Amino acid sequence: MTNLTPAGTPTVADAADARTPATGPVGRSAPAGWRMLLPSMTPWLALGLVLVVGITLFGLLAVHVVGDPRQIRDQGLTPPSAQFPLGTTQTGQDVLAQLAYATRGSLQIGFLVGVLATALSAFFGIYGAYRGGLVDEAFSLLSNVFLVIPGLPLVIVISGFVPRESRGVWTIVVVLALTSWAASARVLRAQTLSVRNRDYVAAAKVAGERPWRVIVVEILPNLLPVIASQFVFAVIAAILGEAGLAFIGLGASNSATLGTMLFYAQNGYALSLGAWWWFVPPGLVIALFGMGLSLVNFSIDEIINPRLRNLRRYRRRARRDARTRRRPSRPGVDAPGTGSAHPTPEVTPR
Repeated sequence: MTNLTPAGTPTVADAADARTPATGPVGRSAPAGWRMLLPSMTPWLALGLVLVVGITLFGLLAVHVVGDPRQIRDQGLTPPSAQFPLGTTQTGQDVLAQLAYATRGSLQIGFLVGVLATALSAFFGIYGAYRGGLVDEAFSLLSNVFLVIPGLPLVIVISGFVPRESRGVWTIVVVLALTSWAASARVLRAQTLSVRNRDYVAAAKVAGERPWRVIVVEILPNLLPVIASQFVFAVIAAILGEAGLAFIGLGASNSATLGTMLFYAQNGYALSLGAWWWFVPPGLVIALFGMGLSLVNFSIDEIINPRLRNLRRYRRRARRDARTRRRPSRPGVDAPGTGSAHPTPEVTPR
């Protein structure tokens, strides 16, 4: 089996090996190695974390503050006011309460799909590439079959065959996870093929370590940035996929999500009636949460691709050198690189 990673392209394991110090105290080198597995803080990463954490806290905590989202009142389609900050629906239901419960439901589905899809991709990608032979060929064939099958039509067909009363949260989670693991498995397989022949993996095999221990201890830590990036992408795809299914009436029947809010807003003619407070908040939450996760994922790419890290270091060094050159020199002190402040007197030979 040939390696899918080009010979000249650095991998995550190459970056980890290059960043690991060969000498030095153990107490200092280990924390430094773990810090190199984390993306450097940038304004875009900070913005992404603020969006993700803020929306997550809103979905987890706001449900304990708002009222019952199913309570019907005689104040239909009222615009935002002091009593109802996001207005009401056609039947007088509080849009803010619905938004809080819907955000929690979408986050729950996104997290579960992310965990399940990442676990499937890690099993078929890492374990198959490590074992090799017929196991790798079978797993690779299975992932290729799932790659060529159109994801969205398959999700619609599977969800359509399940009766509505039996279409719960776990049904949607399983359907979305089964259609979103193949591409990540191919990436993890390529990375594992480049790692399994390293010296430390061979030493672990010679020492008689069990296969699961070699995978967990020797191979898996080098693939953590890739797995984290794939988990973030799986969460984004799951939230968007669930919103699409719910918008066409194939969502979970016993759960409130952002997609179900858009579905009921469409059925209530919110757009034609000008009730923007009914459909704009769920769409805005989906857009902001997806943007936050995308910004976090872009920062993780810096770890996966060492060229991005080197480019950022080069730009940072160039900005620092430019500031140094623009700094005015003080009297009696030369600028950096110009030599001593007191020049040596010239000696004329006799």
